[in-house]
Amino acid sequence: MVSYPELAKRLMVSVCAMTHTTERAAHRFGVAPFLPTLHADRFTQLGGIPEEEFRKQLAGCRSFEDARWAGYWETFAREHLARADAALSRLRGPGAQQLLDPDAAIDLIALGDLLAPAVTILADRGPAADPDAVQRFCTEHPAASDAAIVLDGLIKAMVYEFAAAWPGWSPHRLRAYERSHRLSEVMLTALAPAMGVSFETLQIPIGGTDTVRGYLMLPPGAQPVPTVLVTNGLEGTLAEALVPLLAYRDSGMGTFVMEMPGTYSYREPLSPASEGVYSKVIDFLTAHPGVDGDRIGMIGFSFGGYWSTRMAAVEPRLKVAVSNGALTHRSFGALASFGTPEIIVSTLRNTTSATSMADMSRKLAKFSLAQHYRKIQIPLLVINGSRDTLISTQDSIELAIGAPHAQLVLYDGDDHCAMGHAKEWSELSTRFLRGHLFAHDSIGAAVQ
Repeated sequence: MVSYPELAKRLMVSVCAMTHTTERAAHRFGVAPFLPTLHADRFTQLGGIPEEEFRKQLAGCRSFEDARWAGYWETFAREHLARADAALSRLRGPGAQQLLDPDAAIDLIALGDLLAPAVTILADRGPAADPDAVQRFCTEHPAASDAAIVLDGLIKAMVYEFAAAWPGWSPHRLRAYERSHRLSEVMLTALAPAMGVSFETLQIPIGGTDTVRGYLMLPPGAQPVPTVLVTNGLEGTLAEALVPLLAYRDSGMGTFVMEMPGTYSYREPLSPASEGVYSKVIDFLTAHPGVDGDRIGMIGFSFGGYWSTRMAAVEPRLKVAVSNGALTHRSFGALASFGTPEIIVSTLRNTTSATSMADMSRKLAKFSLAQHYRKIQIPLLVINGSRDTLISTQDSIELAIGAPHAQLVLYDGDDHCAMGHAKEWSELSTRFLRGHLFAHDSIGAAVQ
């Protein structure tokens, strides 16, 4: 049952959304009441930022207006970039601002060698980075402390640029998105050898005006390997999806991470026909020399879980799928309902190219997968929290009931995508994907 304070908050959020007065209310109350419940968690977990520190920063933000929002969060990005720059200077490496410049000539091999002694700061942070990990590392490895400070500063700058970019669609936000993307690309490319992986930044043409930008991470060696296509949600980035998965890089599987169509770098709106984008990505993966095209799986988070579910039903080349926090049917009505913040509504309207709330409701209704459940003939792992405050948990339950070979895991009391149990479901998902992609492989089976 919803408490009276929560009901009052939803009422205020809805009234502000309907009257387009959210910005005015944010000036008085701050932006926090008009953000998803888990907004802070996604940034603190990715960046290893103390929760109290980020929530204090969040309380100080008083505007969603493009320049003010982006400028506010970039203040913190610059602070961490300056910290990284000072440590890079002590290491006689390139300046931090050079790393942000896509036209700068940077010796990424040399940068990787400088930072390799502290590679664990990036590679082993896992689904929820420990805010104390860097200080602990510096105490235990004083000779590598500057390298650790550089990586921590760059990671936090990347995350704060991501916060500045959220949820995209406006000029200052999109510029912040590109800076966040650039920092992630530099770190992952430079440190791939130290992490023991092959790393590629890819641009996959899909026709029209769009190109899929993604990261492909493969184990070393020439033998094609089973590979998992990973897709995130409405306003997630490549780094947000891939960095937590680095801790599982020894699984023997390849990983290709892409952002959901209709977001950030895409130009075409999201629609049910966007399944063609994923099919073209699978075309690319099956043709890649490092990928075993007969053993491809897929995992999606939030709205990305919708796509891993849909593709499990329509794409015969997938052998296994994981859907975490998937929207499948009931949630599409809930997204345009009572209590949805105006920033989320406007993002959905932009993503779907809807002209009005009524048009958005009609377009979202067409996404329903209720008739697709029975078509899913591959193993499907369905994950969510039992008390999802963003979408309907009932979608996960009905999906698991309807799909013939589905398993359901709901984490008691947890919220959307079970973020409070990220380590548990990450390990579970890895075992599930490996178990099916290596089902007839004696080497893979030996390390289950």
